[in-house]
Amino acid sequence: MTSGGPTVAVLDYGSGNLRSAVRAVERAGAQVELTSDPTVAEQADGLLVPGVGAFAACMEGFRAVGGERIIERRLIAGRPVLGICVGMQILFAEGIEHGVRTRGCGEWPGTVERLQAEIVPHMGWNTVEPPEGSRMFAGIESERFYFVHSYGVRRWEATADGPLAPPSATWTSYPPDRFVAAVEHGPLWATQFHPEKSGDAGRKLLENWIATF
Repeated sequence: MTSGGPTVAVLDYGSGNLRSAVRAVERAGAQVELTSDPTVAEQADGLLVPGVGAFAACMEGFRAVGGERIIERRLIAGRPVLGICVGMQILFAEGIEHGVRTRGCGEWPGTVERLQAEIVPHMGWNTVEPPEGSRMFAGIESERFYFVHSYGVRRWEATADGPLAPPSATWTSYPPDRFVAAVEHGPLWATQFHPEKSGDAGRKLLENWIATF
């Protein structure tokens, strides 16, 4: 990373649309480094955790680079983290795919499971329902964002806040189902959709995140 602006580490753990994520964060105004180095990931102003594919495979790669410890150390220090797509899902307690349960990071109680909708995967643009006062969606509350996934968190189970501010969930309707589209929890943010594929709205969301550094 070079000087001259906020720094963001994009965690490379073998999963994710990495180059698109890097370019999107650069366009939002940050200096970006794609890395699997725990020290770099811990010390950057912001950490972005991407994720594409199966929950179990993502968790295996995430653990292999010490991802859980990186997240823990950053949150203790109050340093911002943003998870995207499966990078959001692995922050929950567990994922169930094809009958197989895989333990997640456990930052939030909840289960990632297959969507119960008329058409799966959920692919394309959709609106979201952010809570009042959302910092993540400031100025883009009514915009559409790009989703591509078959699994999600269909019930919000988080109740404890621990050392962080109470979590706030943003929802998306996908008839006849609903699922968590984003979470804001102190320095820990996450989106089920892809900001890096969501045009101007996605750029504004990333700018809102960078503004918290």
